[in-house]
Amino acid sequence: MTITAMRDRLEGGQVAIYFAAVVIGAVIALIVPRTASWEVAINPALALMLFVTFLQVPLAELGRAFRQARFLAAMLATNFIIVPLLVAVLIQFAPNDPMIRLGVLLVLLCPCIDYVVTFAHLGRADAKLLLASTPALLIVQMLMLPVYLKLFLGADASRLVQAGPFLHAFLWLIVIPLALAVIVQVWARRSAAGERVSSWLGLLPVPATALVLLIVIAAVVPQLGKAIGAALRVVPLYIVFAIAAPLLGWGASRLAKLDAEAGRSIAFSAATRNSLVVLPLALAVPGAVPLLPAIIVAQTLVELIAEMIFIRAIPKLGLARR
Repeated sequence: MTITAMRDRLEGGQVAIYFAAVVIGAVIALIVPRTASWEVAINPALALMLFVTFLQVPLAELGRAFRQARFLAAMLATNFIIVPLLVAVLIQFAPNDPMIRLGVLLVLLCPCIDYVVTFAHLGRADAKLLLASTPALLIVQMLMLPVYLKLFLGADASRLVQAGPFLHAFLWLIVIPLALAVIVQVWARRSAAGERVSSWLGLLPVPATALVLLIVIAAVVPQLGKAIGAALRVVPLYIVFAIAAPLLGWGASRLAKLDAEAGRSIAFSAATRNSLVVLPLALAVPGAVPLLPAIIVAQTLVELIAEMIFIRAIPKLGLARR
């Protein structure tokens, strides 16, 4: 089997792989003592996941994303204007607890930059264009998240969230993995050995994401306790978001007069959140465990179920028009 065929098989079965990782993580947490200490492995696993994800962004495609000005404008407007307005409505129905609201805001305000690309590909969207836009999405969300938290939480934002963890996460989870990905890409363009290494690393995005899910679940489950009740109270908000966000993204793409494939990319991006990347930010909040991890992981589980619907429903968008 070729590397391309193996990668396609992994991507085609990723939903099942992710759910298996969640189940295995939960089983490990129940039978292995002290898995809460696995929390220290979350950031290294995230860094690996983001490195192999960034590695899939060809340098040439970055230029393509910026040349597609209407697409990039629609993408940024959807994720940083339209979606925050939706979140502003939904957060009014969240429990009046600053910590719970912080968890909801952290997970819903940040667009996904990793497995959304594969789901978009399965959903007949322009996955390459979406992939090329991920660095811009990542940078803008890290810049805008503190602003939105201050806007939505007021004084509670300063009390709960410190700048240090955000800067630390940005450096180790974004800047360094992205720089390493660029180095490997340059090596691959200049060397046959580099090209082979890059091809084999291309098999890792799905396994690396599954590893993150497994570690997160194994680390969080022993600490859940009473946090399960709070997590269940925000699940309806996540369900409403999963319904409304892709429709708003598709509507924004129609206003921008994008083609159907690009429009589906906007819909997938609007609906898919960066839960695994914001988790380290949540863990850095004093007194966050177990409440914030439970709220964030709950959104991940709702989203994975929703993605199975998206990859069947979103491809139908634009067919009648065409």
